Amino acid sequence: MGITDQPWFLNQVAEFETSLFPLQLLHRIHRVENELGRVRTLVNGPRTVDIDIILYGNTVMRSAQLEIPHPRYRERRFVLAPLAELNPALRDPATGEPIMALLDAVRAQTVRRLNENN
Repeated sequence: MGITDQPWFLNQVAEFETSLFPLQLLHRIHRVENELGRVRTLVNGPRTVDIDIILYGNTVMRSAQLEIPHPRYRERRFVLAPLAELNPALRDPATGEPIMALLDAVRAQTVRRLNENN
């Protein structure tokens, strides 16, 4: 996706609970990214780390700083495949569409699973 002339990178999906509201969580994420050496120079360009909020429970929101669900996650197999593995019964809170249906729509995209043999 985006700029393809860059080193390979890893993607993962994690689920967790937080007492932070979405914008508070975004600010915390930016702080963590900065501490890990992220420098924002080129959109979709090489970076040390990129942490996105894909979903936040059933929240649907759009502000100048943050859109939930993530505006492009439905187009990205590298997000949908691990998300479906984590919770195959999940539905998109904005459309009600099952994650498995969203994943089926992007099956043609290439994603390579990393395991202990790689």
